[in-house]
Amino acid sequence: MTDDAFAHPRLAALYDPLDPDRSDLDAYVGMAEEFGAHRVLDIGCGTGVFALLLADRGKEVVGVEPARASLDVARTKPGSERVRWIRGDATDLPPLRVDLATMTANVAQAIADPGAWRSTLRGVHAALRPGGRLVFETRVPARRAWEEWTRERSHSVTEVPGTGAVETWVDVTEVAGPLVTFRWTYRFAADGQVLTSDSTLRFREREEAGADLEAAGYVVEDVREAPDRPGREYVFVARRP
Repeated sequence: MTDDAFAHPRLAALYDPLDPDRSDLDAYVGMAEEFGAHRVLDIGCGTGVFALLLADRGKEVVGVEPARASLDVARTKPGSERVRWIRGDATDLPPLRVDLATMTANVAQAIADPGAWRSTLRGVHAALRPGGRLVFETRVPARRAWEEWTRERSHSVTEVPGTGAVETWVDVTEVAGPLVTFRWTYRFAADGQVLTSDSTLRFREREEAGADLEAAGYVVEDVREAPDRPGREYVFVARRP
């Protein structure tokens, strides 16, 4: 199941206006250049922000996303014709040979089921050329990021062009071992509609993620920090031999 934040048309249209600062993607753009990647697979591409950043730099990009509403937003953006958009996930890709595959932001953690995670890693491995790399981030569990996800800290009202004021906040609803479930609430001032979106993230330890990668046939080349969130994220760089 895809979270309503991405699958509901009214919420998918809010994704970019409510999160306009995507400087977190700068590190991924930098790694695409560092690794000399020309063909890139963006898994969980959402509304296409990162895929289009790469396409603007002359990369051949495939954006994969299970939520139709998010892909519909991506396809309306300038330059979207330069990206190959696929509705689905990494377990049912067409034949590809990419230099780099990415899972930015929460994508890797949102694949919470262990079986689905292993299938995703195998699907990406098959899509990479020999020597190609998978890069993804996952939050450091010991930092307990979910303790900061409170209604008081998250509450905001955003004026969205064409939509009006939208009030948003988040509540953590369950913490069960490595799984953290939370609910975003959206209240539209224009008509009073209230929508919610439930999400579950898996907080993997560094050793767990590394073992999963090795079991799927990767070599873990590096584990970096996210430059804009030092000490809070593991950024894995794994290579298909």
